[in-house]
Amino acid sequence: MDVSFTSYLCIFPFLLFALNAAFIKLRVNKIIQIYTVILVLIISFVSTADLELYRAWGFRMDATPLQYLSSPREMIASASSSPVVGLLAIFILLSVLFVWLYKKFFSKYISIQPARSWLHLAVSLFLIAFLFVPIRGGIQKIPMNSSDVYFSRKMFANHAAINLPWNIMFSILNRHNTKNPFDYFTNGKDEQMVDSLYNTGPVRIPHILTTQRPNIIFIILESYTAKFMASLGGEKGVTPHIDSIAKDGLLFTNIYAAGDRSEKGQVAVLSGYPNQAITSIIKTPTKTQHLASITQILNKQGYYTSYTYGGELEFANIKSYLLNTGFDKLVSKYSFPESTRTTSWGVHDAIVLDTFFNDIRHQQQPFFATLFTLSSHEPFDVPYHKFGGSDVTAKFRNSVAYTDSCIGHFIRKLKNDSLWKNTLIVLVADHGHPLPGNDRDDLPSKFHIPLIFTGGALKVKGTIATIGSQTDIITTLLDQFSINRHAFKWGKDLLDSGAHSFAFYCFNNGFGFVTPHGVVTMDNVSHKIIYQQGNVDSSAITNGKAYMQFSYQDFLNR
Repeated sequence: MDVSFTSYLCIFPFLLFALNAAFIKLRVNKIIQIYTVILVLIISFVSTADLELYRAWGFRMDATPLQYLSSPREMIASASSSPVVGLLAIFILLSVLFVWLYKKFFSKYISIQPARSWLHLAVSLFLIAFLFVPIRGGIQKIPMNSSDVYFSRKMFANHAAINLPWNIMFSILNRHNTKNPFDYFTNGKDEQMVDSLYNTGPVRIPHILTTQRPNIIFIILESYTAKFMASLGGEKGVTPHIDSIAKDGLLFTNIYAAGDRSEKGQVAVLSGYPNQAITSIIKTPTKTQHLASITQILNKQGYYTSYTYGGELEFANIKSYLLNTGFDKLVSKYSFPESTRTTSWGVHDAIVLDTFFNDIRHQQQPFFATLFTLSSHEPFDVPYHKFGGSDVTAKFRNSVAYTDSCIGHFIRKLKNDSLWKNTLIVLVADHGHPLPGNDRDDLPSKFHIPLIFTGGALKVKGTIATIGSQTDIITTLLDQFSINRHAFKWGKDLLDSGAHSFAFYCFNNGFGFVTPHGVVTMDNVSHKIIYQQGNVDSSAITNGKAYMQFSYQDFLNR
């Protein structure tokens, strides 16, 4: 792989030598010197950035960061918790070192000009053509891909074997590949297996609402991991208000995020649509405009719909998705006075929730109002200091506690308002988090998240242990409203006693499949199981492969 990327880099200087041999006078040494310095700066930069991104994401850098280039402020905010000074020092050291090595040991050979002749031209053209052999990894039938360098059952070792700039380039060149890379099954067997996961016969569900047309509030909690919630077996004392809400409402104890990024969580929650392991449907508005959504369904039922966020809605293409799904009103940080934008991401949750409360009190009813919290996103700079400590985990814990206090205040105010009696509130995270504990990218604990139903329109309380995903929320609600939910084929009713208990989630080019018997995760590059917990049998990995293949084909077909 190193040779392959080196050969890509050699195409330009080899062309220069060919032109020089073809009697075209060029200052080859000067051009290659500039070319080399530019490459050194670029590769030093991505290598340095990869050090921090790998810590945060658990996979080598690819084309993923490109989707955030349109929101530079948010990128800077995310990076502000990183050791910027140390990373800058590494970047400068790498750049200076390799420029010095080039000038000291290699540039003198470039200055030796070959004689201009037809022989030298022929040799130069032959060498250019020959470069494509190492570029594709040899003369084998299938060109090189990442799996060629995977050699270990330890994913860190496999990731270390990847040539970083090759990986970035390969990812960019294959962003719009229309071929399904997950070809585990043929003749529609993948579709049959996925259908069997959802075909459970007659629906057997309890009615949990006092009315079929309540106001509905979705509160999507930024990075809310179950590891900080005592009601889900996590740390005690971090989220006392939400734990209290869970005790007073309906708590789903075995829910997993469909993916690992905010924009992916939005699609899973609001459209009941699974994530893609190597891309995200939200990147392509021409695809999201064909997605079903709870917004569209409720609009047809006479609901007024709104979405509130204290940050930049343009980030990661979220705004185009929200507009495609038909929200009547969008509120972002630009809807708030500039003096309130005190966090690097925008407006803190306390102000946003107060504004949200005032807005819904004046909205026409019934309404469907969604709020996406912000303060528990990196760099965790909240005006709240319940817990001490200055490390990243301590800051994250404190930010989660801050948002918890804001949610508690909002719920108390709503309980004292006439809206409470006829309102259902759904609290769910957009995704989990590797902290605390620095979970590996594929581990189920990273994806375990809260899902809570509460509000005056809810007539039952307790816990539901069915294993499920964000993609199951819409289906569960529509059954309560007696609304046809066939457009949401990727969801089951979490209250249905006959539903299959399972969850599917994606990480970078891999998937996890959770069943009552345990969890199995698989890396799609090496085609190997990388984590197994409990007594899962072969059907878990088979169903996971089928789900991966069929859901990605559905994405391609849109």
